[in-house]
Amino acid sequence: MRANVSIKSLPQQTMTTFIVLGVIAVLFIGVALFIVGLYNKLVTLRNRFKNAFAQIDVQLKRRYDLIPNLVETAKGYMKHERETLEAVIAARNTAASAGQKAASNPGDPSAIKGLMASEAALTGTMGKLFALVESYPDLKANQNMMQLTEELTSTENKIAFSRQAYNDSVMVYNTARETFPTVMIAGTFGFQQAELFEITNPTEREAVKVSF
Repeated sequence: MRANVSIKSLPQQTMTTFIVLGVIAVLFIGVALFIVGLYNKLVTLRNRFKNAFAQIDVQLKRRYDLIPNLVETAKGYMKHERETLEAVIAARNTAASAGQKAASNPGDPSAIKGLMASEAALTGTMGKLFALVESYPDLKANQNMMQLTEELTSTENKIAFSRQAYNDSVMVYNTARETFPTVMIAGTFGFQQAELFEITNPTEREAVKVSF
């Protein structure tokens, strides 16, 4: 009699087992889809700030191209300022190299920090150059020099605008990365904290003044 009861209850036990397994499978799939969604969100935000940095890179390259032409123009008038002119070119080359490294991986904080440091040095040497230019009226009146300084001013403004857009994208990415539950998978999948591209020294926040 007991054997008959056990046999009759077997289908119900099997059904219960299937239901439990089904619930577990649904939960597993739900969790997997949730993780995939968070991962894709981080990828999207990371690509967004990388694209924003690409806009900075375009303008930085434009400035790096202008500086040698500007120095060549100044050479004809500033023959006794060789040390300053050479310092500008050296700082320009260092910044260009740092820019290439940062452009290859904007998600690398050390690369962005290296670019910020080299840009600060370049800003300082350019400031010294234009301070000296004030002492050379003929150079200030040179048409080529005026055109180059105008283009440089325009480029500086575009760099500032692009930098702000980049920093905004970085803030959104970093906030998402540090927010629960995204923070639980960010480290696992190698999503590093992105570095803001900012100038911390107040005296360096002003764009290079090149207008005469």
